[in-house]
Amino acid sequence: MTRLEATADAKSTATHRSGDLELQLERHRAELTAYCYRMLGSAFEAEDAVQETLVRAWRGFDRFEGRSAFRSWLYQIATNVCLDMLNGRERRARPMDLGPAGTADVPAGATLPEATWIQPIPDNRVLPPDGDPAELAVARDTIRLAFVAALQHLPPRQRAVLILRDVLRWKAAEVAELLDTSVASVNSALQRAHATLAATDLNPSEPLEPMDEEQRSLLQRYVEAFEHYDMDSLTSLLHEDATQTMPPYELWLRGRDDILRWWFGPGAGCRGSRLVPTVANGLPAFGQYRPSGPGGSFEPWALQVIELSGGRIVGFNAFLDTATLFPLFGLRPRPPEPKPGARRDDLGQPDESEELLQLGRGVTQSNLTPQPSSGELHPGERVYGADVGIDQRTQVADDHLGTALAQQDADALAEARCIRASDRAVDDQDGRERLRKRSQ
Repeated sequence: MTRLEATADAKSTATHRSGDLELQLERHRAELTAYCYRMLGSAFEAEDAVQETLVRAWRGFDRFEGRSAFRSWLYQIATNVCLDMLNGRERRARPMDLGPAGTADVPAGATLPEATWIQPIPDNRVLPPDGDPAELAVARDTIRLAFVAALQHLPPRQRAVLILRDVLRWKAAEVAELLDTSVASVNSALQRAHATLAATDLNPSEPLEPMDEEQRSLLQRYVEAFEHYDMDSLTSLLHEDATQTMPPYELWLRGRDDILRWWFGPGAGCRGSRLVPTVANGLPAFGQYRPSGPGGSFEPWALQVIELSGGRIVGFNAFLDTATLFPLFGLRPRPPEPKPGARRDDLGQPDESEELLQLGRGVTQSNLTPQPSSGELHPGERVYGADVGIDQRTQVADDHLGTALAQQDADALAEARCIRASDRAVDDQDGRERLRKRSQ
């Protein structure tokens, strides 16, 4: 064999090996994202943490000695990344964690920075589409907003211990090895974490069950009542002790009467809204569009995440940062037009019941097919994933991530992160410039 042939054969072997490793890493992306989300409370930070984990794993794979399972090794890296990100910063929270409930007569007040809040995450980012039903049920229950918020009350290492032991069902010895500590220390941390959570007011809520006819009927009635702003129907659907939050506003409300006074008082601009179903944190969710645009056209207003219990709505959470959240959830800048003659069935949109079933299994909505990009972005123009082909851009980003992993190329990695995050970087001029160059 000539030197040239030997070199070519070595390159081919390295390429094949790198492809195999990349596939191994990608198989763990969803579960690592779920883990990092529980640790960090932000979908975007979780994505960044997973990207950093995969890069570190790629660069350090030659030093992986196989003394632990590959999956355990990845979790060790992810844990260290999350602990680094959490070092010295304030915990994320829900409005009810920051003060007592307000009333419908109190102005919403000033907004607080994004880093203050627990942010929602799409189920299809953290749940495998073909997972075991029992495991999926546990996964949904442990990404609920209330549970993730409760986790943030724990010191970071206790948080990691509780997630690994109680959620992922690791043995104490495995957690001790991951955290480089003793089994006794792990058990002590878990005991303290349990005590802290026991003192936390965890609102009961039921995860979305796509096959549950009673739950589906309740949600359908909610959509019809909200879109028609039907006071009597809304009254019958809300639990008397229901809560309402509106991040980034600190104000929150408790009690059906106050919530309805808000909806028909300061919140009356929501009258005539359209709702489009999605799934967030294992819970039913809706993209809300208000008729507040030119000529009464619909504009994004909120991502509603609904908490249910006992056949009633016990939590209404309206996340108002639609510039970042709508693209993350694959929601268009305008609601889809109803098909002529189509019945408004199951959650308020024509024939979307099957799409909700798919979303509950972690599959992207079928009606959000990638749209061709115009090829040009203009200064000040909002970037929505559905408008520029979010699935195509994600694939481009994945390709660049593979390049970054293979070549350990910091520039390619930065560009990959930018593309994957461009749907939330609508005010980031650098992100716009990169996207503009890619579209030329």
